[in-house]
Amino acid sequence: MIHTLSRRNLLTIAAAAGLAPTLTGGAKAATALRYGPPAPFSYNVLKRMAAERAGKPYVPPERPKPEIVSRIDYDNHGKLRFDKDVALFAEGPGAYPVTFQHVGQYFPKTVHMHVVEGETAREIVYDPRYFTISSDHPAAALPAEPSAFAGLWLQEAKSGPWKTQEPWATWLGASYFRGVGELGQVGLSARGIALSPGQGPGPEEFPDFVGFWIAPAASETDPVTLYALMDSPSLSGAYRFLCRRTSGVVMDIEATLHFRRRVSHVGIAPLTSMYWYSETASSRTIDWRPEVHDSDGLAIWTGGGERIWRPLNNPPRTMTSSFVDQTPRGFGLLQRDREFLHYLDGVKYEKRPSAWVEPQGDWGRGAVQLVELNTDDEIHDNIVAMWVPEAPAEPGQPREYRYRLHWLADEPYPTPLARVVATRLGRGGQPGQPRPQGVRKFLVEFKGGPLVNLPKGTIPKPVLWASRGTFGEYQYTEAVPNDVPGHWRTQFDLRVEGNDPVEMRCYLRVGDQVASESWLYQYHPGA
Repeated sequence: MIHTLSRRNLLTIAAAAGLAPTLTGGAKAATALRYGPPAPFSYNVLKRMAAERAGKPYVPPERPKPEIVSRIDYDNHGKLRFDKDVALFAEGPGAYPVTFQHVGQYFPKTVHMHVVEGETAREIVYDPRYFTISSDHPAAALPAEPSAFAGLWLQEAKSGPWKTQEPWATWLGASYFRGVGELGQVGLSARGIALSPGQGPGPEEFPDFVGFWIAPAASETDPVTLYALMDSPSLSGAYRFLCRRTSGVVMDIEATLHFRRRVSHVGIAPLTSMYWYSETASSRTIDWRPEVHDSDGLAIWTGGGERIWRPLNNPPRTMTSSFVDQTPRGFGLLQRDREFLHYLDGVKYEKRPSAWVEPQGDWGRGAVQLVELNTDDEIHDNIVAMWVPEAPAEPGQPREYRYRLHWLADEPYPTPLARVVATRLGRGGQPGQPRPQGVRKFLVEFKGGPLVNLPKGTIPKPVLWASRGTFGEYQYTEAVPNDVPGHWRTQFDLRVEGNDPVEMRCYLRVGDQVASESWLYQYHPGA
C-alpha cells in the first residue's frame, strides 16, 4: 500500500515556524550549532559509501526511544520548534538558512546531518536545546543520543524576513521531500525512489534518507547543494540535489543506486499526491466541498511527442496503469483547476503546486506508471506517478539517473495544443427522454491552442476509442457558452456491460490536424 502520512500534519507543522522559541523547565537555549570533527567529503566519496553499504547486510537506522517518540503526535510535534537563531547559515556563508526537524510519531528514525565546507564535512551534533522542549513534553525524556534529527527545511533568503516565513523546500520522513510552488503553497510530495508501490501482496518497502550533507548557496541565485545517503533492505543510493529558489522551486537531481537484491519494480522520480474526488464524479453526499484533491491529473510528454492528460481516479480498488514509452520527455502530477469556488476550502487546494519530472539523458524503455488507491478521506496520499524501467534491477549492476524536478503552478513546457480543462460524468441519453440503462455520458472540455482562432463555422471533430463497449449516436462538440475564445466541449455516451474497467481515449481534430492533447481515462462502470 501507499505510505499514508497525515496531510494536515505535514502541511501545517510549518505554520508555527515563525513563532519565537520559548523554553521551560530550566534549560537554556543553545547559542550555536555544535559540530563533530572534519572528514573528507565529495559526491564521489558519497557514491563509494553507498556502494560499500550495498555490499554489506542492511542495518536499520537508529530509532530514539520508540516508546517515547510514539507519544510525539501531531500536536506535540508542532510544539518542537527549532530555534532559528542557531540555524545553519543564519550567520556566515550561505544565502539560505537551514533549520532542522525533530523525530516524532510519523518520523521516528534518526537522520544524521552534516555541513559541507569545501572538500570536508562535519556532522552537526544534535542538542535538545536547539528545540523548544518544555519540561512536560514527551521529548524532554529523550537522551541526547542517538540524534533526534529527522529532517531539514530550506528557509527563505536571509536578506528578507525569513524567520517569519515558511520554508521553500523540506525533507522529512523516509525519502519524502517537497517544494513550494509559484502560488506559495505546498501540496504533493516527491520521493527519492519507490519500490513496488501498490504491487502487493506484501507491504511496500520505503527506503530512508539516513544522512544529509548540506553545502551553502553562495548567493540567492545559486543553488543550495544537498547530498543524501539512502538505505533500505533492497538498496543503497547516493543523491545530489541542486536546489534553486525561482518563482517556484527547481531541483536538479542525480542518483546512483546499488542494489542488495533483485528488484523487479523500481519507481524512478516518484511523485505522491492525494485525490479524493473532483468535478468528474462529485461526492456532495459525503462532504460539503465540491472538490478535494492536491492534484487532478497526470500529464505525460512522450518520447514520440504525444501530449497526454489522464484525469485521476479514486478507484474502488488499487489500480495500476502503465503508459509504455521510450526516452520520455517528461511527466508530472498537476493541479489544473485553480478556481477557489471549486473547492471552498481555506487550506487553498486551488494553490497547490504541480510537479513535473524532466528526464536528463536517455532513460531507455519503460513506462510512466500511475498507481491509484481507494481513499475515503483527504488525509491519505493515494496517488503515485513514476518511471518504471523495463529491465529489473540486479545486484552488482548500479544504475544512475539524472532529472530536473519543477515545482510550479503548471507544466514548464506547455503544449501548443488545446488542453483538457474538465472531465465530467453523467447519465447517458438525452434530456427529456427515457434514460437508457448501462449508458454513461462523458463530457470533456478542451481549451486553447488551435481552437482559439478557428475559421467561422468550423467545429472540431472528436476522435474516440474505448477498450470495450460501444459509443452512442448522441455525441457532438460545441463551443462553451462563455466569453473565453477557444473553449469547446465534446459529449458522448458509452454503453458497456459488466463492471470491469474501461480504458478510453479522446482528442480533437480540425481537418486532418490534431488540435488537442489526448484525453485518456479509466472508467469504472460499477463504481
